[in-house]
Amino acid sequence: MSGGLVALLDDVAALARIAAASVDDVAAGAAKAGAKAAGVVIDDAAVTPQYVSGADPSRELPMIKRIFWGSLRNKLLIILPALLLISAFLPGAIPFILMLGGTYLCYEGAEKVWHKLRGHHSADEEAPAVERGPEAETKVIKGAITTDFILSCEIMVISMNEVAGDSLLSRAIILVVVALVITVLVYGAVGLIVKMDDIGLHLTTKDSARSKRFGELLVKGMPAVLAAITAIGTIAMLWVGGHIMLQGAHDLGWHAPYDLVHALEHPFVGIAVVGGFLAWLVNTLCSAVVGVVWGIAVMAVVHPLLKALPLGKGKGGHEEGDVRAELAGYRPTKRDHDPGH
Repeated sequence: MSGGLVALLDDVAALARIAAASVDDVAAGAAKAGAKAAGVVIDDAAVTPQYVSGADPSRELPMIKRIFWGSLRNKLLIILPALLLISAFLPGAIPFILMLGGTYLCYEGAEKVWHKLRGHHSADEEAPAVERGPEAETKVIKGAITTDFILSCEIMVISMNEVAGDSLLSRAIILVVVALVITVLVYGAVGLIVKMDDIGLHLTTKDSARSKRFGELLVKGMPAVLAAITAIGTIAMLWVGGHIMLQGAHDLGWHAPYDLVHALEHPFVGIAVVGGFLAWLVNTLCSAVVGVVWGIAVMAVVHPLLKALPLGKGKGGHEEGDVRAELAGYRPTKRDHDPGH
């Protein structure tokens, strides 16, 4: 009897060790997958605050909450099942899906750089904070969730590619963890960013001189912080997009571009202490250059097509501008709160 009990306890201990190892594998896989998708995550965090710009401050967090749940539904109920089915029955399509997403990132990043160099502001930056009602808020949220869907697809595909060698169950668990952690991190950061100026204003009302100075610093510094996040997001898009295209071309048999990048980073590998970082930096810069070049090439094809096709043109050709204006949010005026109106 005691021998049976000892054997049972040994089996339980073995199962516990296996379970612990599985948890470690999932954690390691999720960390690996999430790290590779970090560039897109940064851009996601940079894009989302623009959708609540100009909204009534009391509506900012509820709007972000609705976008958060929409993003989570996108990842868990649409993107995840689709990717698992593709990886199980058509795994050869994943590199092409990844490169399609990489092309999108290069195009978006290059377009932002192009407009910045030419001194043009994007339509989102130029759009005024229109005075609309709850229906505009719903349209803003739908627009944000649609944009998030595109970025979420890229995050999940990148993550899937990093754990493609794992079992189907492991891939599913890892992608669920990645979806939950990244969504919480992105929208937690977004919530903090959009409320930072309110926190600063609150601190300026305190009696402490230090609190007032810090509050003023927050209020004055937020435009610079948002600009920096946007710039970092653009660089991240180009870096990740360019790296995806390099890796994809290598996997499909065109080795020369990626071999050239490795040759450029090789001299830095042997440098003590900072060698690894310098090699990574060279790889990143090369990937960003590839992202810019490929993005401009795509722009050269896409922009003439957009001009030729009747897209975004309504009455007077301003329908797209009106929609973008609505996406800038709204700030109620006294008239909105007047019972007589």
